[in-house]
Amino acid sequence: MARNDRSGERKMRWTEHAVVIAGGGPAGMMLGAELALAGVDVAIVERRPDHELAGNRAGGFHTRTIEVLDQRGVADRFLAEATLHQAVPFGTTMLDMRDLPTRHPYFVGIWQAQIERIMADWLAELPVRIYHGCEVTGLAQVDTGVDVALADGGTLRAGYLVGCDGGRSLVRKAAGIAFPGWDATRSNLIAEARTTEEPPAGMRNDASGVHAIQILDDGRVRIVTTEREVRTGAAPTLDDVRAALVAVYGSDFGLHDPTWVSRFTDATRQAASYRAGRVLLAGDAAHVHYPAGGQGLSLGVQDAGNLGWKLAQVVRGISPESLLDTYHAERHPVGARILRHTMALGAMQRRDDRTDALVGLVSELAELDEPRRRLVTTSSGLDIRYDLGEGHPLLGRRMPDLDLLTTEGPVRTYELLHDARPVLLNLGAPGALDLGTWSGQVRLVQATYAGEWVLPVLGVVPAPSAVLIRPDGYVCWAGDGSEEGLGDALAAWFGMGPTG
Repeated sequence: MARNDRSGERKMRWTEHAVVIAGGGPAGMMLGAELALAGVDVAIVERRPDHELAGNRAGGFHTRTIEVLDQRGVADRFLAEATLHQAVPFGTTMLDMRDLPTRHPYFVGIWQAQIERIMADWLAELPVRIYHGCEVTGLAQVDTGVDVALADGGTLRAGYLVGCDGGRSLVRKAAGIAFPGWDATRSNLIAEARTTEEPPAGMRNDASGVHAIQILDDGRVRIVTTEREVRTGAAPTLDDVRAALVAVYGSDFGLHDPTWVSRFTDATRQAASYRAGRVLLAGDAAHVHYPAGGQGLSLGVQDAGNLGWKLAQVVRGISPESLLDTYHAERHPVGARILRHTMALGAMQRRDDRTDALVGLVSELAELDEPRRRLVTTSSGLDIRYDLGEGHPLLGRRMPDLDLLTTEGPVRTYELLHDARPVLLNLGAPGALDLGTWSGQVRLVQATYAGEWVLPVLGVVPAPSAVLIRPDGYVCWAGDGSEEGLGDALAAWFGMGPTG
């Protein structure tokens, strides 16, 4: 069970954990769950007193992210409260997602407040210590770990520290990790409040950018508007939002009783390294971008899915520390590509005559079948391929969720990953593969599958005789009827078995 400690008492001084996570947002909670499933002693330090959010905040998961949650058996918890959208906006058109080769060909519309509540409930079922009402104020790396200073004067000793503490990450700064990128060229106000007059719901664009008003279920309105001049300083007020509404709509609609008011910009930055010794970064601490396309939450959850099992194996002595270098090698290029994608989407929100001409042309092209498929696989995260070398088209790509038949009955591929263990799926002759040293670390499943193997972007690919699937659902070896290369892949990714 997740344990909560809000006391902030001095008993926290020199408390030790194998891993400490700074920040209990979606990325931090996902990482905590991954580590707990792998049997690692993990603690989350979260400055808020609980996981209740004022207002709805951000919202939504893309396809690959809901697949990651499906791999852990919790996707239905989110889908039960979500609105599913089978098209995503691009320029002036909507890109149809219905033909994506996945069980989840949609964008999952769900507010961050709901996401955090569902994740907190999941963590309550796992052995995760959560220090609510605490904040990391500093760190010092030593030979055997990291000393983590807290605002109350206490200190936690961690084998590893992961910064999931947002775009202004103290962990990133204290670890000396550079954060290069592009400064803000515009700023947006976002607020949830009440109005005395009903405003016009919907979206509009002008030379400044995008403006949108949404009527929420409880009668409040959610406002997003682009400011006429870039502002990045003092925290915004309700008067700032009123003035922005008047500038765009000619009225503030009697805006009052705000739940929250905030500002965001199109500043786009990415950590130069996702690791500095025993300190790692995930989520917004590793990358910030304009929210066009709703990529932020998905990127963070997928960062956690990639890092969690690797960090667990290093902590448990299964793999050498060098395995952690693959986290940066794999996730940094994915983040860089999404940052470019969000910059392009943001640029298309500005509308003057010349930009309208460009957006119109690009939108026409995006409606063609091949460009549409490439764009939706990028936005959905289904086009990710980690560079694991040459070989079968599956190598480095996410494993499809196939309907398999095993000796124990029918099962979906993703159900085999619920316990976050690697799986060797043998689709050939029974007994043809032998795990040997790795039999206690990797699960061997004998199964048959009669259908086609269809991958995003690539289409139908040859059926492999076997696949080695990492805990994050990516294929790290595919067989062609022999065991060639299997031992090397097992050793590279899963060490030589636990040392104790």
